[in-house]
Amino acid sequence: MLPVSLKIVEVPRSATHADQSDVPANALLGQRTVDRIGNTPLLRLVRIASDLPGVEILGKAEWLNPGGSVKDRAAVNIVAQAGANGKLTSGKILLDSTSGNTGIAYAMIGAAQGFPVTLCMPENVSVERKRILHAYGANILYTDPADGAIRMARELAATDPDLYYYADQYSNDANWQAHYHGTANEIWQQTEGRITHFVSMLGTSGTFMGTTRRLKELNPRIRCISLQPDSAFHGIEGAKHMASAIVPKIYDSSLADADLGISTEDAYAMAKRLAREEGLLVGISAAAAVVGCLQLARQVKKNEHAVFVTILCDSGDKYLSERFWQEG
Repeated sequence: MLPVSLKIVEVPRSATHADQSDVPANALLGQRTVDRIGNTPLLRLVRIASDLPGVEILGKAEWLNPGGSVKDRAAVNIVAQAGANGKLTSGKILLDSTSGNTGIAYAMIGAAQGFPVTLCMPENVSVERKRILHAYGANILYTDPADGAIRMARELAATDPDLYYYADQYSNDANWQAHYHGTANEIWQQTEGRITHFVSMLGTSGTFMGTTRRLKELNPRIRCISLQPDSAFHGIEGAKHMASAIVPKIYDSSLADADLGISTEDAYAMAKRLAREEGLLVGISAAAAVVGCLQLARQVKKNEHAVFVTILCDSGDKYLSERFWQEG
């Protein structure tokens, strides 16, 4: 049986989609690009969960956003709020640190709307991400992998505040608010309120923070579980091992009903399983999220129905140079 795509439910446009009657034509072209962000389908993983009767595992197909990942949601809200608040003005450069996907989203939006983007990024990110960013015309400053990107972005912003708008996705409330107003409501509508568990990897933590806050308002009984790499030395790009990293200011550990560590090896194995058993080519952190769902689903009591929803944050095409695809 093939994976089943649940009904796509259109949700109301966010406040970022304002009246455009006085917007220049070139900005309108860019707005049409960002209008495609969100309303991603929810996919049921059938074969992966075939030994778990009564359990549904559903994933948000976030690679269908125009920039190819869930980070489009946060980036467009950060840019919209910065413009509305007069922080991202004509002539300023948007600056941020990124492990890749948020940077790609900034670069895409900057190209569409006509503002320059400078990104501080660890030099060990996948070659595919680097090439995509170059294709969009972003200025990239490579740093050491151990939080050097965050430090460099902070230094640049402090040195020349008139030149840069420092978006600071790790501290910017517009990050989690994008998921509070968008992602969570989409999940609620697409599952018709049947969701029992929300499971998500932690990076900036914006996806988990915003989605969890809203889902708990809609139904306090929904269990929300965060996932992170089980070691400081890991290969799950975009994910943070909070105990060894610079902790994002928007992160609140108290929101999670539980937190699980996921091994890189399990994530790699799941990425291959999803491709070969479900026909879904997803990224490493998306695969790690499915690993977490399965671990939790096996704890569900016999004959108890559960609906797990997770975020498949990007596709596997940004990671095809990784050696694990050819191993085993």
